[in-house]
Amino acid sequence: MPFIRFRGFTGHQLEEVVPKITEQMSLTSNIPQERIKAERYDVQALTPSPASIEIVMFQRDQEIHNRMASSIYVILVKAGLPDVHIFFSILEPTLYYKQGKPLTDYPLN
Repeated sequence: MPFIRFRGFTGHQLEEVVPKITEQMSLTSNIPQERIKAERYDVQALTPSPASIEIVMFQRDQEIHNRMASSIYVILVKAGLPDVHIFFSILEPTLYYKQGKPLTDYPLN
């Protein structure tokens, strides 16, 4: 965990950027790369909307979120995808459940 959710992208567009984004996020957030999950959502836009990247994760310092968003943007620009919205959905550890128990019931690794 965290989850990176891509909307409005083709699979071909993501082949190049996902490995770079997960590597950069791992370095920036100090989370092992294998724990970062990436998903592409196929959605039908009912109104015009830009491609977006939603990052679902636990709260970090604002500077870490800023660095993540900035580094992802640089990767996207280099891949020719500059018009993408990036946003975070912050999870609350007490409201995240694993095997039916709050994450706070599990020892830290």
